[in-house]
Amino acid sequence: MNSGTVTQCLPRYVLLTEEQIRAIHLASLELLETVGMQVLHDEAVQILRAAGCRVQGDDVVLMPNWLVEECIATAPSRITIYDRRGEPAMRLEGRNIYFGLGTDLIRTQDPRTGETHPSRLQDVINAARVADYCQNVDFVASFALAYDVPTNLMYVECARAMMENSTKPIFFTAGGEADLAVIARMAAAVAGGDEELQRRPFIIHYSEPTAPMRLSEGAVDKLLFCAEKAIPICFTPGDLLGGSTPVTVAGGVVQANAEALGSIVLHQLKGKGSPIISGMAVAPLDMRTTTISYGAPEWRLTNSAFADLYHHYGLPMWSTVGSDAHCLDEQAAMEHAFGTLLAALDGANLIHDVGYLGQGLLGNPASIIMCDEIIGYVKRLLRGFEITRETMGVEVTARVGPGGNFLSDEHTVRHFRQELWRPPYANREAPDIWAAKGAKSYGQVVSEKAIEVLATHEPEPLPSATLRTIGQIVAEARQQLAGRDFVA
Repeated sequence: MNSGTVTQCLPRYVLLTEEQIRAIHLASLELLETVGMQVLHDEAVQILRAAGCRVQGDDVVLMPNWLVEECIATAPSRITIYDRRGEPAMRLEGRNIYFGLGTDLIRTQDPRTGETHPSRLQDVINAARVADYCQNVDFVASFALAYDVPTNLMYVECARAMMENSTKPIFFTAGGEADLAVIARMAAAVAGGDEELQRRPFIIHYSEPTAPMRLSEGAVDKLLFCAEKAIPICFTPGDLLGGSTPVTVAGGVVQANAEALGSIVLHQLKGKGSPIISGMAVAPLDMRTTTISYGAPEWRLTNSAFADLYHHYGLPMWSTVGSDAHCLDEQAAMEHAFGTLLAALDGANLIHDVGYLGQGLLGNPASIIMCDEIIGYVKRLLRGFEITRETMGVEVTARVGPGGNFLSDEHTVRHFRQELWRPPYANREAPDIWAAKGAKSYGQVVSEKAIEVLATHEPEPLPSATLRTIGQIVAEARQQLAGRDFVA
């Protein structure tokens, strides 16, 4: 090997073979063509019928194979998401990976006291500020649901809090088309108008179909709105093995893939080429407790399967991490570490639920800090290492010689910052030094860091004129959405 030759040693992981991908794809097409999807939306049924679908009864739509594959081909294989400043932040394509928060935790744990309370708007603000600080967290989401806000304004106020407390891209939910439209107006005010928002989107809407094989009226309203306005949407099934899908992993993957592909068909028929992020979440239903399990290996397998599928389709995809632990403990760290590593190895593009605890019900700002470090660790693993004449170090080993040391050699000075990852929070002190500094557990360290960030980190503010415009939009929404209740 000469000195100019460079090879990169990279970790690699693929779950499905090409033959297995084809088998799952064909089975999904079979479900769409013979079982169909129930579409509880008159306009959507008409759109699908006009495109060549057969309709049984009033609302069961049978989708022909050729139409599904046509719509896969029209969906964009690359979506660029910008930050609040209009700078490119995430290129959702290929095996690029980005990590961020989730949207719907009903309880929040105080990092100071460890006590748990129903989530509030301040918890949304806190999560946005901590995520804004964390270098390895690429996008923000509400993390918590603000139960101290009237439900007709909950999602609007959550979006406002994120826009005001982070410059990072925003992953958000909405209760229906009405509040989704309000949030889109707010985003346009930040971006500099509707055209600028379409050209440089910094928001991604999250919604989903209903298993098994159903598209609800509200979900379709939001799907069609985003398709028409070219607002990026992450529209992904959330299914349960043994509950809303067959209990077998393969059966769950096939059904959820059919639901995802059917949703892509409707989206692309409404807005050909509009940006959509797909995939699926197929979690096991614990048959003893009847709860969803975020940390289960079956969930990781289904995530890996759909990652391979959507790499095959050439479409941007979504994935998830999280923990079943009800506090920030060793289980939380273990499950987040496994989930983060496998999602990254899958090459999933938009990986959400960073910091989730309690089976998707509980959050803690300190868990975001913990996950920021886990993501940094995993990104270092994925970077691998270069093999060149220089990095193999034959000359430096000869120069130092037997019995020498490399600590002060120029080769070490040139390379150590690039080669050696250093954790910001994990302990690497000798036992006596660690004890002298208070013998703090890892949970204590990240909790104290979260408290420090909340006390000191100041996100870049929005211009005052933009803040006034958003305030006016929210004030109008109070009147427009009066009497609506978007949360069960």
